[in-house]
Amino acid sequence: MERFKIFIKGRVQGVGFRPTVYRYANQFNLSGFVCNTQKGVLIEIEGIEENLKNFIEKIKKYPPPRADIKEIKIIPVKIKGEKNFKIIKSKKDLKVEVEISPDIAVCKDCLKELFAKKDRRYLFPFINCTNCGPRFTIIKNVPYDRKNTTMNEFSMCEICQEEYENPLSRRFHAQPNCCFVCGPVLKLLDNKGNFICEGIEAIKKTSKLLKNGKIVAIKGIGGYHLACDAFNKKVIRILRERKKRYEKPFALMAKDLETIKKYCYVSKSEEKILESWEAPIVLLKKKGEIFPEEVAPGNNYLGFFLPYAPLHHLIFHFEKNLNVLIMTSGNFSEDPIIYQDNSALKLLKNISDFFLTHNRKIYINCDDSVLRIFNKKIYFIRRSRGFVPSPIIIPYNSKKIIFAVGADLKNTFAFTKENKVFLSQHIGDIGTFLSYQAYKNSVNLFKNILEIEPEIVICDMHPDYFSSKISKELFPDLEKISVQHHHAHIASCMADNFSKNQKVIGVAFDGTGYGIDRNIWGGEFLICDYESFERRAHLKYFPLQGGEISIKEVWRIGAVYLYMVFGDTFLNLNIDFVKKIEIRKWEIIKKMVDKKINSPLNSSMGRLFDAVSSILNIREKISYEGQSAIELEMKIKNSKLPPYKYEIKKEKNLYIIDPEMILFEIVEDLKRKLNVGEISYRFHITVVDIIKNVCKILREENKINKVALSGGVFQNIFLLEKVVEILKKEKFEVLIHKQVPPNDGGISLGQAAIGVFKS
Repeated sequence: MERFKIFIKGRVQGVGFRPTVYRYANQFNLSGFVCNTQKGVLIEIEGIEENLKNFIEKIKKYPPPRADIKEIKIIPVKIKGEKNFKIIKSKKDLKVEVEISPDIAVCKDCLKELFAKKDRRYLFPFINCTNCGPRFTIIKNVPYDRKNTTMNEFSMCEICQEEYENPLSRRFHAQPNCCFVCGPVLKLLDNKGNFICEGIEAIKKTSKLLKNGKIVAIKGIGGYHLACDAFNKKVIRILRERKKRYEKPFALMAKDLETIKKYCYVSKSEEKILESWEAPIVLLKKKGEIFPEEVAPGNNYLGFFLPYAPLHHLIFHFEKNLNVLIMTSGNFSEDPIIYQDNSALKLLKNISDFFLTHNRKIYINCDDSVLRIFNKKIYFIRRSRGFVPSPIIIPYNSKKIIFAVGADLKNTFAFTKENKVFLSQHIGDIGTFLSYQAYKNSVNLFKNILEIEPEIVICDMHPDYFSSKISKELFPDLEKISVQHHHAHIASCMADNFSKNQKVIGVAFDGTGYGIDRNIWGGEFLICDYESFERRAHLKYFPLQGGEISIKEVWRIGAVYLYMVFGDTFLNLNIDFVKKIEIRKWEIIKKMVDKKINSPLNSSMGRLFDAVSSILNIREKISYEGQSAIELEMKIKNSKLPPYKYEIKKEKNLYIIDPEMILFEIVEDLKRKLNVGEISYRFHITVVDIIKNVCKILREENKINKVALSGGVFQNIFLLEKVVEILKKEKFEVLIHKQVPPNDGGISLGQAAIGVFKS
């Protein structure tokens, strides 16, 4: 006979771990107990040596499906001679190390019950068990017990209580456990807040309203969605007008996988992630123009996801001809998703015709995750619901608790704890009152559930970043360390790949980042590790006249680039782009460029993409970030034409990539009426060629063979694929993002990783 104390760390609470341990202990005739602690799960187990060995092996091989074991520690202890195995109450310790589970899509067992007419939860919109349901968005504190969630307002009925207390039940200690008798209630309201109906009738009525061309704000797991019929061109136009989201693609929720396959190509890898418990939005290649163009203007991909809350399944269930819904975040522009009922009724009443809401509170907002599959693996655009708050493991322990502020666009923040980095959910673009509130609320929640207080703050070196200003307000007395934006991008990619602190060639391509020379960077080649970086090559500077206005009116960037190449004679070029330029406006821009007034120098690859897109007459203005580059990518038509010419000039220890010949040859291609798709192809493979050749030069000079690719430009899947392919062909080791986005949503991870060495 032996007795062991077993400590298990990782995602082991809220996932049915204790009942699983209970069943295994009884299977092998073992005695003792299991409980949750703030470090994870604690088991004390005794019995025959062989049975103990089998028990431990089974936990390792067959944990609960949603669990993620990071560490198992086994210590022999004195035998107590107990007769039974028990699940006991959570133990309160001084140090929190438990991982809180993300929100989990409704499981197959619950779905069976949801549509089983004889089941007591038949059509119950809040059905859940230990394998599914809300987690992160309802938790207020740790340990993960009902009293520490927003479900503490609902007292379980006798039958639910029995399930909750029965270790053999699938609902044993399922904290959101409830039913029609004791659970939350759905209500349908009009946009003035007037009650219409409740319960199942509210869902039935909602399904009809959606089919009849109405917009309904639906309260989900992490906030409100704005829903309408995806085939109704008129209502989609109304939604765009009301939401002031004129062209950015909408997400689509389909009834089932077979429906998605009617409209998009779906690989095995894409199918797997669509049906996963994380249930993210997945970007899929269209099969044709079946939906109205208003769904995703100028895009060859659709963002599809499957129902992940019981309520979603029921909405499709009650209206047989309702197969695909627009399901977009209930917010304005890049603000955080709205999740509080009063705010939703106040802020969304002019967008939505009706509200399908309920009285289970969402404690923290959490928008949907967005990703695509690249080389059969996840490649994030936005990391949020389903993945947060699971940590990123890095190869070094943080001696201090670091708060990484993140960027102003696509913001996430991060906390370090030993060798873990906990990234927040997607906050959005910082700078509005709503994003400011969401940021503060989320920071406080993370501090609570991790039970930590930061000791040092890492922020972007940009002097005017809102996120940095907020961090000064939240933590006024803490030391602040500034980190260069593109260094953080590359450090993020390194940490994402569990890279040690060794020098890499970092290729950081994006739209905007504040440089150490006070210019705007964005087409950068760095030699760096976590501790430091050296800028070794960059795209030639050009004046970004007007700053922010040029980023939105991209024709200005195209015009300035042509002016830099051709001088005043560019106005005589026989191309459509030039013909559309308003001479009066151009004369003002030219004067300001010549006199260097409000024309900051810019080395951004993202802005070069904008220039080419505008010169090709694809976009004059944009209505969302990255639109011109996205539509340039969508135009690609494969060709056998070679890359454009360009120059790489050495100035002291820096290589300057001069794109003037690229633009000159693009104009020549336009003059000879070459297809825009082929020009786009040539431009893209030219950028690939630049990356290859600069990396080869830097490898030769620095004896470094590892290349890390980061920055928003690498969301371009054609570019990413070609760059990875050619670098591997040249025998480089290539690092790309895996667990966080390449865009600014991954910046906080890089800041945190750098902070480990700076603090």
